[in-house]
Amino acid sequence: MGGGAEMSEAHANLIDAARDAASRAYAPYSDYRVGAALLFDDGAVVTGSNVENASYGLSLCAETVAVARALGEGRRGGLDAVAVVGPADKGDGAPITPCGRCRQVLNEIAQLGGTDPLILCVGQDEVREVRLSRLLPHAFGPAHLNQAHLD
Repeated sequence: MGGGAEMSEAHANLIDAARDAASRAYAPYSDYRVGAALLFDDGAVVTGSNVENASYGLSLCAETVAVARALGEGRRGGLDAVAVVGPADKGDGAPITPCGRCRQVLNEIAQLGGTDPLILCVGQDEVREVRLSRLLPHAFGPAHLNQAHLD
């Protein structure tokens, strides 16, 4: 899957968790179900799925839901990896990546722990692995506000 490297069991399980989350998405308008799974350094996995709204601008992406859940559980950093899965029957089957807003939201929790998580972008036949810093170079975050360790 992607780059010829063997995928770890932890990453395969993370992708499975994201697929499971996608199955619970609320996407009545686009029928584009997305799931995200966050892996933390203590082995915990927190998932989220997209939540659409009739007022489209109020919709929430899967990654944002997962980060909000993690922060609501008191997690402040320790983010090691993220899997993002979209529907297999939409688009060209290429791996999907977090949108710009979600990249920034992921960056917030990553910077709180000083990590650069691996993002597993899952497609129909490929998993593209890329570090968050490559998806969001020169990111703005808590350190810019002298708030590197918010509690």
